[in-house]
Amino acid sequence: MRHVELALRPSETLLEGGWIASANGVVADETCKRIEALTSGVLKHLATDATGWDSLFQDPADGRLWELYYPHSEVHGGGPPSLRNVTVLQANSKYTFPTTP
Repeated sequence: MRHVELALRPSETLLEGGWIASANGVVADETCKRIEALTSGVLKHLATDATGWDSLFQDPADGRLWELYYPHSEVHGGGPPSLRNVTVLQANSKYTFPTTP
């Protein structure tokens, strides 16, 4: 994936990954791959919640906050990832941020 294809568009507020059954087992769909690329190399990691499952990121391009979460807790490993745009209020109510000296 090229960096341009990864960029979050202003109209996007939710990316929902999925798993696809194949002859080789279950594989990540293109949205899962995009979420992985965004969270590992484009978005800035800000915090992880107390459970250790959900993480907060910021898009350096526009400053929006994004939460990586796993909505299918009944599935092994939490299922495929999702990435949703969250408000500052939502982020502050869920995440603890390191203090600066």
